[in-house]
Amino acid sequence: MKRIFLFLATNLAIMVVLSISLRLLGFQGYLDNQGVNLDINGLVMFAAVFGFGGSLISLAISKWTAKRMTGAKVITQPANESETWLVNTVQRQAELAGIGMPEVAIYDSPDVNAFATGMSRNNALVAVSTGLLRAMNRDEAEAVLGHEVSHVANGDMITLALIQGVVNTFVIVLSRVIGHMVDRVVFKTQRGHGPAFWITAIIAEIVLGILASAIVMWFSRQREFRADAGGASLASREKMIAALERLQLSSGQAHLPDQMAAFGISGGIGHGLKRMFMSHPPLEERIAALKSAR
Repeated sequence: MKRIFLFLATNLAIMVVLSISLRLLGFQGYLDNQGVNLDINGLVMFAAVFGFGGSLISLAISKWTAKRMTGAKVITQPANESETWLVNTVQRQAELAGIGMPEVAIYDSPDVNAFATGMSRNNALVAVSTGLLRAMNRDEAEAVLGHEVSHVANGDMITLALIQGVVNTFVIVLSRVIGHMVDRVVFKTQRGHGPAFWITAIIAEIVLGILASAIVMWFSRQREFRADAGGASLASREKMIAALERLQLSSGQAHLPDQMAAFGISGGIGHGLKRMFMSHPPLEERIAALKSAR
């Protein structure tokens, strides 16, 4: 119930901020002055504000959201040797990667997983599960931390947010254009928009959104290969391969909340069409890529 409340509250806050932004920008609608044709400039402005606004606001509050969705506790003062090792390892890797020191956190979960998020290279969070700390030895955990630090160093979070913003913008524009054409051509509405516009636009936005998510997930899979290579550089290739092989043994226990799945080190398993919507490549492909790297 708490997660549902946080999700609804976050989305409500985003909608309020975007609505205020549109009013400040003077947006009145995306029909021309006669209420007949689409005002493309107005429509693009509307789509860009909502498309980019939603993803960038989500990025800006990503650390706050991640902490509350996973219950991650930031290590401000290490309480034991394990926490000291975690903080020191991330600090060393961050220095090697040329980024600011991320916050380091642990979240209580049997899942063997870790994630990184944050709005910039110098304002990030790296978190590991208690399950990972129990299941992996220090070498394997070091490689996982290197993988997550590499995500931060590569700017993957902001890049993914920008790609999501572009995709959102196209989906919003195309769905309104489709709705407008159906309303005018099929239902012969002369001025304004009838119910057919809104129904068609909503259906088109859902369908286009599903198709467009395949583009975002393709990028997400490519960045995993890059982060694996980064983890191999910060730890070693042998340690990174060993960590991924350990994840293979725990592949059924590496689940994060849906909103955080793309930021974890391990994703699900998919074949056929399902593969198009996977945030992570299969572990065997990632291992093979590391073994073939020179």
